[in-house]
Amino acid sequence: MASAGGEETTTKKKLRILVVGGTGYIGKHVVAASARLGHPTTALVRDLAPSVPAKAQLLQSFRDAGVTLLQGDLYEHASLVRAVGDADVVISTVGARQIADQTKLIAAIKEAGGSVRRFVPSEFGLDVGRSGAVEPAKSIFDKKVTIRHAVEAEGIPYTPVVANYFAGYALPTIGQMLPLAPPMESVVILGDGRAKVVFMEEGDIGTYTVLAAVDPRAENKALYIRPAANALSHEELVALWEKKSGKTLRRVYVPEHDLLNKIHEAVMPMSIVLAKAHAAFIKGYAGNDVEVDPASGVEATELYPDVQYTTVDDYLNRLLSSSAIITV
Repeated sequence: MASAGGEETTTKKKLRILVVGGTGYIGKHVVAASARLGHPTTALVRDLAPSVPAKAQLLQSFRDAGVTLLQGDLYEHASLVRAVGDADVVISTVGARQIADQTKLIAAIKEAGGSVRRFVPSEFGLDVGRSGAVEPAKSIFDKKVTIRHAVEAEGIPYTPVVANYFAGYALPTIGQMLPLAPPMESVVILGDGRAKVVFMEEGDIGTYTVLAAVDPRAENKALYIRPAANALSHEELVALWEKKSGKTLRRVYVPEHDLLNKIHEAVMPMSIVLAKAHAAFIKGYAGNDVEVDPASGVEATELYPDVQYTTVDDYLNRLLSSSAIITV
C-alpha cells in the first residue's frame, strides 16, 4: 500500500471528502486513504448497522479511522443533496451496475449549489477513451464515457482515474484467467503474452485518487496511474514468478478468436472478466504505451514522485510469503 511520505504530496488545506460506494471493492481503499491523509471523510452508506459481519467490521474500521458514516442512498435524491452539500470533494466508487446512475449524483451536486470543488466519477480501471473493447466490457466503458460527458456538460470540475488493472484481480493467479486460479504445472496465456499491462495495488489506487482529487493540477484532467515498474507483459510476469518460485511452467496459448468465443459463451460476471482481460492482455488497453496529452491528462507518478507504491515485484514477494496463493 502506498505511503505518501512528505508534505509535497498532500494539500496543506484539508478538504471535506464524501465517498459514495465506500464499502465496495475499490471504495474501501479510497475511504481509508482519505482518512489516512487527514481529510475530514464521510462515507455514504445505505445501512449503518448491517447484518453481514464483514460489512459491519468494515464500517467499524471506518469509525476507528475517524470517518463519519452518513446514511443515504444513490437513489434517494434528498439524502444525496444533503450529503454533497457538506462536501468539498465527491468521489464516486459505485460498481458497474450503477455507473449510468451517477447522473443522479451529478444532479445532486448541481442542486447543492456549487459547494463541490471536484467530482471523481467511478472509473478506476482501463482507459475508457481507447476504443476496441468487446461486449460486455464495451457497454460498461461506454457508460463511463457518457458520465464524463455529463459532468463536462454541467461544468463540474472533475478528475477521472485510469488505474489500469487491479493487482488483486490478476496477480494472485499470476495473470491466468482460464481458469481464474493460480497456475500449477502450466499457465494459460491469452494471445501471445506480449502486451504490457500495468498492475496496481488497490490501496495505492486509493492514495493516488485522493491526492489528485484535492490537487488543482489534476482539475478537469484524467489521472493516469501507470508506473513503469508495474508494466509487465504476461510472459514477463510468468518469468518473474518462475524466478521467484524456482518452478517452471508450461505455456498454453489461447488465440484471440478462441477467447472471443469463450467470452460469447460465458455468463455474467465471468463474461465481463474475460472481456476486460481481452482488452488488457490482447489489445493492450491497460498498458503505458500511449502518450498522455498534458491538456487532458496527468501522470500520477510525475505529480507524486515521493509516493511509495507497491511494485509487482513486491506483490509477488508478498504472495510467496503468505498463503494467498498455491505455489506452483
